[in-house]
Amino acid sequence: MAGTINREDIASVRERAPIEDIIGQHVALKSAGVGSLKGLCPFHDERTPSFHVRPGSGRWHCFGCGEGGDVIEFIMRIDGLPFAEAVEYLADRTGITLRYEAGGGPRREGTAGQRKRLLEAHRVAQEFFAEQLSGPEARIGRDFLRERGFDRAAAEHFGVGYSPQGWNHLTDYLQTKGFTQDELRASGLVSDGQRGIYDRFRGRLMWPIRDVTGEVIGFGARRLHDDDQGPKYLNTPETPLYKKNQVLYGIDLAKGTIRAERTTIVVEGYTDVMACHLAGITNAVATCGTAFGEEHVKVVRRLMGDTVGGAMKVGTSGAKVIFTFDGDEAGQNAALKSFELDQQFLAQTFVAVDPEGKDPCDLRMAGGDAAVQALLQARVPLFEFVIKTALSANDLETPEGRAAALRVAAPVVAGIRDRAIQPEYARRLAGWLGMDLDIVRQAVTRAAKQRGGAEPAPHTGALPQVSYADAGVTAPARPDRRDPVVRAEALSLGTLLQAPAEVVKDPLGAAVVLEMRPDAYSVPQYRAIFEAILAAGGPSSAGPDWANDVAEQAGESLTPTISELSVSPLPHDKPETIGHYAGTVLARVLDLSITRQIAELRGRMQRAGAGTEAAQEAFAQIIQLETRRRQLREN
Repeated sequence: MAGTINREDIASVRERAPIEDIIGQHVALKSAGVGSLKGLCPFHDERTPSFHVRPGSGRWHCFGCGEGGDVIEFIMRIDGLPFAEAVEYLADRTGITLRYEAGGGPRREGTAGQRKRLLEAHRVAQEFFAEQLSGPEARIGRDFLRERGFDRAAAEHFGVGYSPQGWNHLTDYLQTKGFTQDELRASGLVSDGQRGIYDRFRGRLMWPIRDVTGEVIGFGARRLHDDDQGPKYLNTPETPLYKKNQVLYGIDLAKGTIRAERTTIVVEGYTDVMACHLAGITNAVATCGTAFGEEHVKVVRRLMGDTVGGAMKVGTSGAKVIFTFDGDEAGQNAALKSFELDQQFLAQTFVAVDPEGKDPCDLRMAGGDAAVQALLQARVPLFEFVIKTALSANDLETPEGRAAALRVAAPVVAGIRDRAIQPEYARRLAGWLGMDLDIVRQAVTRAAKQRGGAEPAPHTGALPQVSYADAGVTAPARPDRRDPVVRAEALSLGTLLQAPAEVVKDPLGAAVVLEMRPDAYSVPQYRAIFEAILAAGGPSSAGPDWANDVAEQAGESLTPTISELSVSPLPHDKPETIGHYAGTVLARVLDLSITRQIAELRGRMQRAGAGTEAAQEAFAQIIQLETRRRQLREN
């Protein structure tokens, strides 16, 4: 059985895995000051960014939900991995060869080894399918691609392959590579029959489905042969890797453009994604055998940074989501479903539908890249499309039809988030229906009242209760930083965690650190963290893994607080000013501590009585403390 991973190697992983790049694959990060980044938290739904990353300290923390940690803990949380598997994943990315104590190699037990093995199985399978596409049997697949305007280079760019007919070509190949039948069952690449396992995908064109990091986690398979009695498209079933309500095809290729342009194009199929990307629209993605849902919204919002500032109106975040649908009834129903999700975006939402009902792939075949680009340029606001769809379903030539259309369209107008344009669409609706404006307004008002509490409540910024029950730890209450003493103590620890080298370089900071004792901190958590700083050797001993060294000394219950302090923006964090600032803020904490000591000594004098030896001793200490406090205030 494998041993534990060498501690030095774990430290190397933390040091060499760029936290901003790792987290940036899941969250659109923006500058939040010198050395600090922020974005939407991937662990809870929020509309204003409270998730901070501090590359210099290698920590992240969300001020909304309280989650925080280092790069390893982020991978553990985002991918649901245990510690060892997260370290192995990052080690692979950074080229670090891990050593295992007590003998043995990489772990294979439990979910830790399973995820890595399943990813490897999918990687091997993708290479197998891609190689098969050039064989004689796959001519039907190559013809399918060519007829839709996709050449060999396009197939290679998207990793398209072919699964040969038969029952066990892939199964046998993977078993020769050392994968067990249990691993193949868990991967979703095989199915179970009376005679054992067999290939799930047979005689089909294969699209690898990747996660945001580029790892293959599943496949989409298109039927090609007339004797194939299966569905037109067959996808990987739910597995430990593949969750269809969270997966977007093409997200690995589209994420860069989505972040840069803050615009996401949602199309309906794999070939539509290919057509858009080849037409220069490289922010197109598609769902995989399911409707666009709430989990997809979260993925897209995080990548776009779909947020607004405090004074901005809902709907003015600058981000855009453009849905493309077929013009048929199914496409109209998809648009209605998307409108239900519209409230979860701050982004402006649009729909692009070709008048002839052609999808992006069809348009590109008929009119080239320009036709695809024209489709998206002709987009209309999603709510306008939904209103007109509702009207078209009724006979507006009759009073009954107009009344029915109003009942359907009024809730749509009531649901328009931008109150500045809602009255305009009420007027347009009245014109489209040929009805009196007051009647339409009354219907919209009634619909708004009926919606009532159905709309999601805006994010208030309040901190929810953080639970550490799974870890068997009781979470301490978060100190109230509105208290100036608490704020000073938090800032002092922030400087010690984020800029230890600058602290010891500053004459005042170095002197204060040597003089301070844990009881200088009035907040119990902060006192314990300062004790952990001392136990880790003090700021003069800080190495590249400093914040984690302190966290290990402090214990699990204080790790979230350490992460928070490690990423909290400092008022002065420029290299040329941080040293002096660190010294002054530490001096402030010492000053407050001395003030408390003086108050206690004065109380002791009063209790002892004037002229007593105890009173004289207390007075002498007060003189010394006041002298030291005056020195601090003069610096």
